[in-house]
Amino acid sequence: MSMLFWLVPLIAWVVATLCLHWLLGAGRDRMAVDRPNERSLHSQPVPRSGGLAVMAGSVCALLLVDLPGRWALLVALALLIGISLADDFHNLSAGLRLAVHGFAAAAVAACLLPDHLGWPMALAAVPAIVWMTNLFNFMDGSDGLAGGMALFGFATLGGAALVAGDSGMAALCLAIAAAALAFLRVNWHPARIFMGDGGSVPLGFAAATLGLVGMARGLWPAWLPLLAFSMFIFDASLTLARRALRGERVWQAHRTHYYQRMVRMGLGHARTAKLCYVAMAGSGGSALLAHALVPDHGGWLLPVWLMVYAFAARLIDLRWQRFQASNPDSAR
Repeated sequence: MSMLFWLVPLIAWVVATLCLHWLLGAGRDRMAVDRPNERSLHSQPVPRSGGLAVMAGSVCALLLVDLPGRWALLVALALLIGISLADDFHNLSAGLRLAVHGFAAAAVAACLLPDHLGWPMALAAVPAIVWMTNLFNFMDGSDGLAGGMALFGFATLGGAALVAGDSGMAALCLAIAAAALAFLRVNWHPARIFMGDGGSVPLGFAAATLGLVGMARGLWPAWLPLLAFSMFIFDASLTLARRALRGERVWQAHRTHYYQRMVRMGLGHARTAKLCYVAMAGSGGSALLAHALVPDHGGWLLPVWLMVYAFAARLIDLRWQRFQASNPDSAR
């Protein structure tokens, strides 16, 4: 491995740490503030632009590595950071945000995927990228959760790229994980700063895009990035589907994700995050092990983990029903 490979994650960590120091110091009054409301899981106002530090470290890493198509990815990330930061301050309409997400996804898919997957698959990837972009934002509602998913998920992709022998992709993914680790130091409960849309939206976009690019280039099979981020994908997808079936406005903020219910039922932020970390480490670690040992036969892990999540979801559903029965006012 070259010296640059080891330096890139370190540089991302240092940049993210310095940005967080400024955001929590001299820049504190310039940040958007998340004020508690009936849908919040916190009780005090908290600044919510910490994800900018994660993205600063990630963008520095992307500038340093030799990744095909990196300029298209950089432009798309800049666009998403801009629109998401504006939303943190001004609460933009869901339609406008979704249009920008779709444009960024289509642009990156057109630039990075057709040569490897063909145009039909590249077009089919656009809604998948948009969904991952938004579900990461949906799941950013509890201290340490989204930062932890970024740490474990991108570390898994980085490890898989190492197994495949692509040091550039490995360095980039590990750098994003390192930047997320720096963020977790100040986002652990009680959080001193939140990630905000300016961090969660581009992180979800990067997870989808890098996952697809790695698959298209033969670095890993399709099931690996799905497994790496499977906990977020399962919770967000199942919750959205249930809300849609009930006729609820799926774009409206709520407190019914599984992780939100775990916090509200008494586990709290820290214990909820620790339990989720076990699932993240388990799914990511098993994905890496299968990729290293049986790369062509690891797809069976995905339905196994889906069954684990389904069992856990059922337990939470049952406990939630009892919680609602005994706490009708607090269970809304």
